[in-house]
Amino acid sequence: MSQSFPAGGFGAGLNTDSMWQAMEQLKTVFEKRVGTRVGKGEVRTAVLALLAEQPMHGYQIIREIEERTAGTWKPSAGSVYPTLQLLADEGLVNAEESNGRKTYSLTESGREEASAVSGSTPWAAAAESQSHSSKFAALPKAGVELAQAAAQVNRSGSPEQIQQAIIVLDDARRKLYAILAQD
Repeated sequence: MSQSFPAGGFGAGLNTDSMWQAMEQLKTVFEKRVGTRVGKGEVRTAVLALLAEQPMHGYQIIREIEERTAGTWKPSAGSVYPTLQLLADEGLVNAEESNGRKTYSLTESGREEASAVSGSTPWAAAAESQSHSSKFAALPKAGVELAQAAAQVNRSGSPEQIQQAIIVLDDARRKLYAILAQD
């Protein structure tokens, strides 16, 4: 965060708008760090793996990937449908239209391709990555919630309550730095 708080504590010299702006900036910084990016070719692997289980239409594929990764990866229609078209062009999937939707299924060569990549499912890697990153997501979330509470005290607290909150926040800041100073 490029903006730092003025000397004298967390709330010293900040008006309500500045506190909200700082909190939103903090929240944005933390949110950018949370999430899962998948590698190139993972959509293809996921589509092949899912179609090896059963025929599906594009929306089902998107929803199934999202469910299997507990929401950490939801490929866009802009990545799934072109992948399905490419697989069809390569002769790995067939598309059958029913009720206005195309349902995709693997061809024999598609089954061979799916079995060749069946050892590693992209959602397993995404879930593992999320498990690793969720350990680091709790602290930023707690920080944002603390900033929200501080902003609420600043908006509706009495001058005495605001002064008490400043003391609590200064103490919390010192304790956090003490954690880093431990061996």
